[in-house]
Amino acid sequence: MGKPRIYILANPRKDSAFRTLADLRKWVSQRAEVVGAEITEDYSKILHSNPDRLIVLGGDGTMLGVARVLKERQVPLIGVNLGKLGYLAEFSVEDLKETFDLVVANDALICSRMILEVRLDEAANTLLAVNDCVIQAGPPFRVIELDVHVDGEHLTTISGDGLIIATPSGSTAHNMSAGGPILLPGIRAFVLTPLSPHSLTHRPLAVESDSLIHVSVSQANPGTVVSIDGQLTLPLESGSGLTVRRSPIEFRIVRNPKYSRFHTLVTKLQWGRLPTQ
Repeated sequence: MGKPRIYILANPRKDSAFRTLADLRKWVSQRAEVVGAEITEDYSKILHSNPDRLIVLGGDGTMLGVARVLKERQVPLIGVNLGKLGYLAEFSVEDLKETFDLVVANDALICSRMILEVRLDEAANTLLAVNDCVIQAGPPFRVIELDVHVDGEHLTTISGDGLIIATPSGSTAHNMSAGGPILLPGIRAFVLTPLSPHSLTHRPLAVESDSLIHVSVSQANPGTVVSIDGQLTLPLESGSGLTVRRSPIEFRIVRNPKYSRFHTLVTKLQWGRLPTQ
């Protein structure tokens, strides 16, 4: 069996990207075949190099962008955090060097995560969302109204600032900030979390991952948009609609073998920690 094929990608917006990429490229090349090493936000070259693992130097946002570009050709991502939180990007440079032989060879460390498939009613193509699909009111920030159907059945009409539809991976992002529940990655469900609803009865709801969700915009603002992973926004107007379902594609991420599955939740989000005096 030959050396593992490794592609290293760095986010140019991170201050330490150039230095870290140069160091890692030299270090990894002594242990594996480096089939690409780029500091870029153009991820298309990855598809032509056929790597076994993709080392992503950046943060969670970089990993989300890479996963969407890969589409059906998902490569296991090893996230090296150069950002602030690093919830998906679990590795430091030191962690990666310490565990490198294991993480590039042991497929048992690869976790598959659900991805959303989003299609606007008037569009022929679909968009992928790794974290979430968010409908937001936008300026002039008056209340918008959304009619929500699940599997063809009318669920509710939401009056408020919008709606988050999140995967388990995205449950710790915008969804959590808006009061939605945290889902562990292995749970097969979506979370629907209303944004500032004008009703005390609207609460976050988890639905089965095989559900077909349709949202109709019955009342919009001029600035109303749908946001995909907080990175891609498309305008919505009154009468617009979109369908959200589970994609057959799954996001593949390599977990850090040094830590338990609850480590990031407890240490980085401080979940379950008692207040200190």
